[in-house]
Amino acid sequence: MPIDPVKLDDFMNQVFADLGATFHAALIVIGDKLGLYRALAEGGPQTPEQLAQRTNTAERYIREWLAAQAAGGYAHYNAATGQYSLDDEQAFALADESSPAFVPGGFQVALAAARAQEKLLDAFRTGQGVGWHDHHEDLFAGTERFFRPSYAAHLVAEWIPALEGVEERLRAGARVADVGCGLGASTRLLAKAYPRSTFFGFDYHPTSITRAQEMAQQERVDDRIQFMVARAQDYPGENYDLVTFFDCLHDMGDPVRAGAHVRETLAADGCWMIVEPFAHDRVEDNLNPIGRVMYSASTQICTPASLSQEVGLALGAQAGEARIREVVRTSGFRHFRRATETPVNLVFEARP
Repeated sequence: MPIDPVKLDDFMNQVFADLGATFHAALIVIGDKLGLYRALAEGGPQTPEQLAQRTNTAERYIREWLAAQAAGGYAHYNAATGQYSLDDEQAFALADESSPAFVPGGFQVALAAARAQEKLLDAFRTGQGVGWHDHHEDLFAGTERFFRPSYAAHLVAEWIPALEGVEERLRAGARVADVGCGLGASTRLLAKAYPRSTFFGFDYHPTSITRAQEMAQQERVDDRIQFMVARAQDYPGENYDLVTFFDCLHDMGDPVRAGAHVRETLAADGCWMIVEPFAHDRVEDNLNPIGRVMYSASTQICTPASLSQEVGLALGAQAGEARIREVVRTSGFRHFRRATETPVNLVFEARP
């Protein structure tokens, strides 16, 4: 069949947009790590020379970096003055780490995942997995920075209140296990909001637990959080009023066994809170920008992580509610419901 030139042009436009985005991702991480976005936001419109001086960087690199930012829509350029600037929305997303829209952490994750390309090539050929611990350290830090803004915006204000009776117990003083806690962003947020409760953060990755302990000390919540290295299927303790899994159930090799252990360690009237990436149950309903990010991340991070473990169920980051429900019910829980949602997360409540 002859090639349709219009369709080819449309596709090539998409290709070059993606190619530009791929190159641009590294520049976003560079700008974040060097404080370029923050300096541009705080200093107002600046020439390359001014921004280089402000950030103690080399002007020639800054000149090219700024042009790339303007070409990609991540900054504005005033041809009359030769100055670059961020509007309020760009600054909110790129320069304010406390913002719920802060995005550089996501690009840090993407670039870290790409560093495992050789391992993934082998995994594609053999069907073996690539463990979370096998990735570059930027994956661990970037994941915390990527998820924390959303957790900060929604966890205490919306997600906890959506769970029946949980907020009252946390205020009065509850025992909470945060499983798969990573660097502990979710654990620290809960500990700050509910100082009468006691929190236990578990993750199998020693480097993450060490960093979580350090950050808890820095934020002065280490008096009510204990972080320790432990797996989801055999973490210690019992009679937890609340067990939380934040964006990690789908990464587990044997989520059914993990859920069964939650059932064993949960108080009789306790609650299992499961936060997962937003996804519909059918692939065709996830073919959108968020689905694209999640399927791509899942191919490089989540699915290989699960396949590297026992069972290797490999739910994937777009598992959807029906598959999560099946895992939870098979784990021994009778009650399961979607408590609330955001455009990027589903929040489930499970009870014995």
